[in-house]
Formats: sequence, C-alpha cells, structure tokens
Amino acid sequence: MGLHIPPALKHRRFRYLWLGQLISITGTQMQVWALFWHVSQLNKNPIALGGIGLARILPVLLFSLIGGALADSFNRRTILFITQSAAALLALSLGLLTETGQVTIWHIYLVTALQAVAVAFDGPSRQALVPNLVPPKDLPNAFSMTFTVFQAGAVIGPALSGIVIAFAGQQAVYYANSASFLFVLIALLMIGNVPQSNSDRPTGVNAGSIKEGIRFIFSRPVILASMVLDFIATFFASANTLLPIIATRVLRVGVVEYGYLSAAQAVGAVAIALVISQLREIRRQGTTFLGSVLIFGLATVVFGLTRSFFVAWLALAITGAADGVSTIIRNTIRQLQTPDYIRGRMTSITQIFFQGGPQLGEIEAGVVAQLFGAPLAIISGGIGCLVGLFLVIRKWPQLLRYNGDEPILAGTPAD
Repeated sequence: MGLHIPPALKHRRFRYLWLGQLISITGTQMQVWALFWHVSQLNKNPIALGGIGLARILPVLLFSLIGGALADSFNRRTILFITQSAAALLALSLGLLTETGQVTIWHIYLVTALQAVAVAFDGPSRQALVPNLVPPKDLPNAFSMTFTVFQAGAVIGPALSGIVIAFAGQQAVYYANSASFLFVLIALLMIGNVPQSNSDRPTGVNAGSIKEGIRFIFSRPVILASMVLDFIATFFASANTLLPIIATRVLRVGVVEYGYLSAAQAVGAVAIALVISQLREIRRQGTTFLGSVLIFGLATVVFGLTRSFFVAWLALAITGAADGVSTIIRNTIRQLQTPDYIRGRMTSITQIFFQGGPQLGEIEAGVVAQLFGAPLAIISGGIGCLVGLFLVIRKWPQLLRYNGDEPILAGTPAD
C-alpha cells in the first residue's frame, strides 16, 4: 500500500495552520535550546538553568484557566493573533538586548515568563480551534499531524540552534524565532473566519465559567481518567534532566552520544506519528491508549536497567513512540467528547496536567537520584508509571472499553 496524503491535510484551513506551525515550532525549539546555552554562559551555576523551567511553569499554572475561559468566550482565531504577535515581539526584544550587550540572566527569565503567559492563553485557543477546522472523523489524524510538527521541531530546532549560534551569534536565534511566528500569523489570515459554538452559551471570563469547566471534567470519567493517567505517567517517568548523568556515569559515553540520546525520544515520536498519519481511523482507542502507557513504563524501566548505549537509545526511542500514541489518542478523546462551547476550558485544565506532570516529575527524579542514584530514580519512575496505570484502570474501567465511535457530543463542519 502506497503512501497517501493524511486526511487532515486535505482540509485547506487546517493545512494552512499546520504549515505555519511547522516553521514556528522549529523556531521556538531553536530558542529553547539557545536559552539553556545562553544562561550557562551568563551564570555557571547549574541551578541557574532551573530558573528557565520555573519561569515557564508558573505562568501556565496561574493563567491557563483564565486562558481557557477566554477561548470559550471570544474568537479563538483573534486570541491566536494576539498571542503569536506578543511572542514574536518578545523574541525580537531578546535578540535586540543580546545584540546590544545589555542582556542579563534576569532579562532572559522575564522574557521566558512573559512568553509562557502567551502560551497559557495560546494553548487552549489553538487546541480548541482544531476541531473547528476538520470533521470529527479526521480529528485523530489532525492531532497526529500536529504532534508530528511538535516532535519534528524538537529534532530540527536544537540542531539548527547550534549552527546559527556558531555562525551568526546568539541573537540570530532569537531573531529567527521572532520571524517564525509570522508564518502562523499569515496562516491565520489565510484561514479566514472560523465559526465556533459559543454564542448560545455565554460564559465570560469569571470564576463561574472556570468552575463550569472544572465540573465538566469531573462529569466525564473518560476525560478525567486520561488526564490523571497522563499526569501520573509523566510525573513518575520524566527523567530527561538525568540524561547527562546516565550518559557519562552509567553508559560511559561522551557528548556526541549524549546528543544522540537526547534526540532518541523525538525520533521515536516522529516515526510513530508518521505511521499514524497514514491510518484512516483508530479503533479500540481506549485499549490502544492504555497499551501505549504500559509500553512507556516498561521501556523506562529497561532504560534504567541497561548499561548498553544501543539498548538505552532504543528504549528512549520506544518511550517517545509510546508517548506519541498516548498523546494523539488522549487529545482525540478529550476533543471529541467535549462540546465546542467548553473546549477551551477543558483544554486549559489538561494543559496544567500535561505541563505540570513533566516539570514536577523532573524535580521528583532529581530528588530520588540525589538520594539513591540516577538508575534507581529512573527504574522506580517506570514502576510508578505501571502501578498508576493499573490503579487508573481499576478506578475507571470504562476507559478500557472506549472505542472511539461513541456518540460525539459536538461536531463542526470543515471546508
């Protein structure tokens, strides 16, 4: 069977957004890795790098719920215009500060935090917009293609970042990222008006509308179960910050091999996303979702146990592929089982879970590694993921039975 154009890309408006994101996310990933390098040049203390993560997660925790309510009360496309423009200007300001020699580590923290505020408002609107661009039957494929973009950026961005810094300077990365946002803005212009179903359910940005979103999550066991499992898996099995220790002290390899290990998860994720993009539909979604988490936990344990570089790289690639399947299916479940008028608030709550789990998990992994060693931190994390999986299945068995063809609560036509 030959390759075919993924169904989601046959829809003009989604295709424009997808192409815009392909360039923009690569620029964002360039800046992410350039920031780590920049901070390490300004402050040699390892704890200074931790400030980047803190600057990213706090705005998400503080503003995501407001961003979700905003996405359900106002035009999502307009919100994206504002957030993407703000992010572009912030990247530009960082480039100018760097080029003029005025930049300090506190400038980097501030700009990172402000960009995270933009992300807190951007994420709910962007994810909630996707079901307005494709029909329900193509939604799994749309999320597969979106996931592919993010992972491709995670592979290409860091590589380009080092090259640009070496040949054009640190500021050039920030300028490139600023310019990359223009492609999303152009895509939004080409998409045109996107109707959304919130005119008959006025919400507003207030405590009542936020509480309505939270109550909705708790009234949908399948959505709640997918969120809880997502948090558990990423909390216990997030150990990316331990990769340098594993590479040098356990696998006994150098910086080049460390780079290969760092890219392994993204390689696995891109590979599986491309496979899924060729599927017309995904059946038995609940079983597939739970199976992917099982594989994720087992591969994490293998990674913690092995002393072979090849096995370690393969285990990381498998965790990336498993996480890719999990991400695509859980996003599909949540969006299909959520009415359009409340999609933004649902997404904002899940955003806290899927960003908070990895960030807090890195802290947990660091503490356990400090007390018992990096391998045990990773092995125990994988086991914790597996225990959490079986507890979630026991609490919400309906997730295991979820097929993907259950009644859709809300659907919107595509062009």
